[in-house]
Amino acid sequence: MSTAAPRPAGQDHLWSVDEHLEDILTTVRPLEPIELQLLDAQGCVLVDDVTVQVSLPPFDNSSMDGYAVRVADVEGAGEEFPAVLEVVGDVAAGQADAPRVGPGQAARIMTGAPLPPGAETVVPVEWTDGGLGEGPVTGMRASSAAPEGASGQVHIYRPAKARAHVRAKGSDVKAGDQALAAGTVLGPSQIALLAAIGRGTVRVRPRPRVVVMSTGSELVQPDEQLAEGQIYDSNSFSLTAAARDAGAIAYRVGAVADDAETLRSTVEDQLVRADLMVTTGGVSVGAYDVVKEALSHVGDEDEAGSGIEFRKLAMQPGKPQGFGSIGPDHTPLLALPGNPVSSYVSFEIFVRPAIRALMGLQDVHRPRTTAKLTADEALTSPKGRRQFLRGSYADGEVRPVGGAGSHLIAALAHADALIVVPEDTESVEPGTEVEVVLLG
Repeated sequence: MSTAAPRPAGQDHLWSVDEHLEDILTTVRPLEPIELQLLDAQGCVLVDDVTVQVSLPPFDNSSMDGYAVRVADVEGAGEEFPAVLEVVGDVAAGQADAPRVGPGQAARIMTGAPLPPGAETVVPVEWTDGGLGEGPVTGMRASSAAPEGASGQVHIYRPAKARAHVRAKGSDVKAGDQALAAGTVLGPSQIALLAAIGRGTVRVRPRPRVVVMSTGSELVQPDEQLAEGQIYDSNSFSLTAAARDAGAIAYRVGAVADDAETLRSTVEDQLVRADLMVTTGGVSVGAYDVVKEALSHVGDEDEAGSGIEFRKLAMQPGKPQGFGSIGPDHTPLLALPGNPVSSYVSFEIFVRPAIRALMGLQDVHRPRTTAKLTADEALTSPKGRRQFLRGSYADGEVRPVGGAGSHLIAALAHADALIVVPEDTESVEPGTEVEVVLLG
C-alpha cells in the first residue's frame, strides 16, 4: 500500500518520465505477506526461503519396469546363455513390505517402486523374457490378468552394473537443501516442488487486486449498437488484460459517464476490492475531463496524505498523467490518458512497475535491449519529450509499426516492443542503435 502522498510540484512543472516513475515506486509498498494454499499461491512471490524437509526421492527407487537383482547373478548374461533367476514376488510403487532378494533371486519391480532389500540393480523388462520362456519381451503382463508373473523363473539376457536404473535417495534434492529462495515467483514447476517436499501452504505476497475503470460518455460496450458519435470501450479491456499479464488479479469496471459525482461514487465503491486503481480518460484540459474534476480535491475529504495530483510529463504519448492515493487505506491510484495508445504505453511504463512493486518483486521493469532501427525514413520526435513508438523486434533489429498518432490502436496488435527516443533527440536515422522495451 502507499504510505506517502505525491511530491508537491508547481502547476506548470513538467515532470520527466523518470521523476514520475520514481514518485510512484517510492510511494507504492509491497503488500503484506499471507499464508496461502499452494494452488492459491500461483503467481505470487515467495516471502521466505524454503528448506527441503524430505529428500527427493525419499528412498532408492526404480526408474524402469523390470527386475531387481544382485549384480553377481546377471554378470556375463547373454542371448545364448541367459541368467536364470527365481522370481520371489512383486514390488509395486507405494508398497511397504518388499520381498528380500537373495542370491539367485529376482523381484519384479515397477517404475517408482522402492529398491527391495538385497537388490543392487534393476534390469529392464525388455532385457528379459518376462517369465514366459519365449525370448525377449516388450513389457509385462498386468498383475491382475497374470498374477503368476510374480513367481516362477525369469531369463535375463544382458548384465547390469551396480545401481543401474536406480534413482538414488536425495538425487534430486536432499533434506536441508534450499528448495526455493525468497523472491521466487511461484509457477507450476515451483508449486510441484513445494508439493513434492510436503509443503501444503506457503507464505507469499498476494497478487495485487487492480481495478480498471474507463471514463467517457461516448463509450459503448462491445456487442452493443453504436449511435452517432459513440465508440467502443477498448481501454478497459486492454488495461485489464495488461494488469493480469503483469501478475495482478484485475477487475474491469464498465465505462463511467462524464459526470464527476458518478465517477467519484464509483471509485469509492470499488475501493473495497482494490490494492491499486487505474482510470483511463478524463485527465487532460478539456471541459469534460471529469477525472480531474472528480479526484483533484478528493484528499480534502479523506484522511491526511490522500489526494491525486495531475501532471504534465515530458513524454509522447502520455503527457497528461495523474497519481496519488485515495480512501482510508491510501489506495494508490494512477490516472492515465484516454487515447488508446497513450493509455497502453502509460500502463507499460508506470502501472506495470507499480503492480510488480506491490507483488514484492525486485525487478519491476520490462526487459530492455538495443536494436538497429530499420525504417524507410528517419524517425522524428518532439524536442524535450521522451517518445515511445510501437515496434516489431526480431534478431537485433526493430521496425516501427504504425504511425505516431495516439489513436492508432490497430498497430498495438502487431507490436511487441516500444522504441525509445530520448528527450534530446529530434531525429533518428535508419541503421541507428536505439533502446527498445520488449513487451512480449
